[in-house]
Amino acid sequence: MFKYTRIAADPGSSARAGVIQTDHGEIHTPIFMPVGTVGSVKGVYHRDLEEDIKAEIILGNTYHLYLRPGLDTLYKAGGLHQFEHWNRPILTDSGGFQIFSLTPIRKLTEEGCRFASHIDGSRHMFTPENNVDTQRKIGADIIMALDECCPGDADYRYAEKSLRLTKNWLERFAKRFDETEPLYGYGQTMFPIIQGCVYPDLRLQAVEHALTLDNGNRGGYAVGGLAVGEPTEKMYEMLETVCPVLPQDKPRYLMGVGTPANILEGIARGIDMFDCVMPTRNGRNGMLFTWNGVMNMRNAKWTDDFSPLDPSGTSFVDHTYSKAYIHHLFIAKEMFAAMVASQHNLAFYLDLVRVAREHIEAGDFAAWKDLTVKKIMQRL
Repeated sequence: MFKYTRIAADPGSSARAGVIQTDHGEIHTPIFMPVGTVGSVKGVYHRDLEEDIKAEIILGNTYHLYLRPGLDTLYKAGGLHQFEHWNRPILTDSGGFQIFSLTPIRKLTEEGCRFASHIDGSRHMFTPENNVDTQRKIGADIIMALDECCPGDADYRYAEKSLRLTKNWLERFAKRFDETEPLYGYGQTMFPIIQGCVYPDLRLQAVEHALTLDNGNRGGYAVGGLAVGEPTEKMYEMLETVCPVLPQDKPRYLMGVGTPANILEGIARGIDMFDCVMPTRNGRNGMLFTWNGVMNMRNAKWTDDFSPLDPSGTSFVDHTYSKAYIHHLFIAKEMFAAMVASQHNLAFYLDLVRVAREHIEAGDFAAWKDLTVKKIMQRL
């Protein structure tokens, strides 16, 4: 079962609030999805993801899980939910972005993508067909179509050629998905990915093509190939291009984005779902996001600041530990610093979308967003 219901819409923007129903539970949108690349969200217990951070869905990565632990292990475990003991929804991407970003040796053809493992150099191939089979074995509730992630600075000719390949792959991926069944007794849905780089006509072509393949078996639509080198203004322009022509009764997912400001601006333009490694990656490097701005916990200014880490925070770490203590842990290169920072940042991101939802339901999101964006991105 997969169903999206819109609950509210903001009169001053394209922001909307809704609920996605899956066989593993409900997802309240707008939502941020913590990234669990290889079957875990780095440095965070699943208990804390559920009870403290209040994550409603997490991600897994097809490329990484395919290479390690491998499909045989995942299938024997009963799928990724059972393997990592996570009983809420999971989304997997196709691995296309990882092939684009991690593998120096790759070759794209009409057949599929040949690539070398970044682990041991072994050679592999993803086709649209075997990528469906791979994601069936992983067992996520939501799976992404195989696509080419076009560089953000690509010229029009390259972007057009890339989109043509992605469209051909989508046709084969959708056909294979419709011919196969889930393996573990619960439903799966697929999202086509809208590519087209920074060219509005290509983005609209991608939407039109994807809609021709929608037989009611597409749970939602993803917008990919943004935040990959293009100016932020172009990202917002592409969202303004595609969101109005995507179905109103299905969720929209902006892949790999981004900063807290990016998320609020994406919500304002009609996006429902977000993911990004920034909360954990930046957290491991000492950057904490808060409602009052961004803190660099390595800065000496925190040395003797014994106030709570974040008085406005929703995580227990915010009220248990002081700024001085976390500063000390980072300077000492203590592992616990990265764990606390990751937990704080993820809790903040989930609080950010929760409060955004409240303002959408109240009908004052647009004005609140404009004030909040300025505040949350200032340096403290």
